[in-house]
Amino acid sequence: MNTPFSIRSVGIMAFPDAEVLDITGPYEVFKFANWIIQKEGISKATVYPVTILAEQPGPVKTLSGLQIIADQSYNQVDEDYDTLMVPGGDPEVVLANTDIVDVIKVMAPNVRRLASICTGAFLLAESGLLDGCKATTHWNWCAEFIEKYPQVHVEPDRIFVKDDNIYTSGGITSGIDLALAMVEEDWGQKLALAVAQFLVVFLKRPGGQSQFSNYLTREASSRGDLRDLQSWIMQNLEEDLKVDMLADRMAMSSRNFARLFMSETGMTPAKFVEMVRIDAARNLLELTKFPIDNIADSSGFKDPENMRRAFIRQLGINPRDYRKRFCHFSASNQPPL
Repeated sequence: MNTPFSIRSVGIMAFPDAEVLDITGPYEVFKFANWIIQKEGISKATVYPVTILAEQPGPVKTLSGLQIIADQSYNQVDEDYDTLMVPGGDPEVVLANTDIVDVIKVMAPNVRRLASICTGAFLLAESGLLDGCKATTHWNWCAEFIEKYPQVHVEPDRIFVKDDNIYTSGGITSGIDLALAMVEEDWGQKLALAVAQFLVVFLKRPGGQSQFSNYLTREASSRGDLRDLQSWIMQNLEEDLKVDMLADRMAMSSRNFARLFMSETGMTPAKFVEMVRIDAARNLLELTKFPIDNIADSSGFKDPENMRRAFIRQLGINPRDYRKRFCHFSASNQPPL
């Protein structure tokens, strides 16, 4: 761990109709990090003082209607923050906050880390700070983002992306992943894992893997029969899930089925199946001590080598190393710091 006396102040912006979890998700991560560090006697200091910044101090109504109480006006900031985080919301509403773009431009040179949550990336891009950088945003707005900001190198399948000192994250809950990654950068994996467990974030996702919630959020909402097929796939991972077999269940030719699946979900049937199987395997690797061979079998890969290749292809890490890094199983369920 770094020195226990490293104080890293965090500023989280808030504005009307911002997505509330973009603000409260990272906020809770840093607050739990403070609590655990103090509880364990590592430091009595609040190592992550967190300030909510808005146009004016006081209540800010978020997209859900829930009010957030801002501590300070971002127009009257009299200190340099270590980390500045910018939430998102509906992009049209987000970009209407032109004063925030100006504030970001002023504050960015003075922070060690500048981060966006979800569609907050639109504000960073509008400020010009993402020009020539790698970045991501919520999958639903990636196409719009790419069209609007062609100078940004968008990586749509990433949960979060770090380019120098600028961090961008994907859809909503990815702000929690990003904040956990920052805690891990500052204090090491043990503290980050302890925070994740107290938050009951059982599936601690690595920043380099795809946004696995895509196959849920991109379900075929206009096709009940396709939704039923997706649900059946998730519950029958040990079945033969080749395209021909799935097409038969839909009473369609393989070619027409593959075209329909792609148009409705944004991915091929084969990729959907592989992602679901990987997600099932990840759950077992993180939460159990089952042998790798058993996990490969129960998640539908059958052969551990098939599972290994899929993990390398999608996550850039093999199953054994994934388990070493992300396993939450412990005899006491209280990981030592």
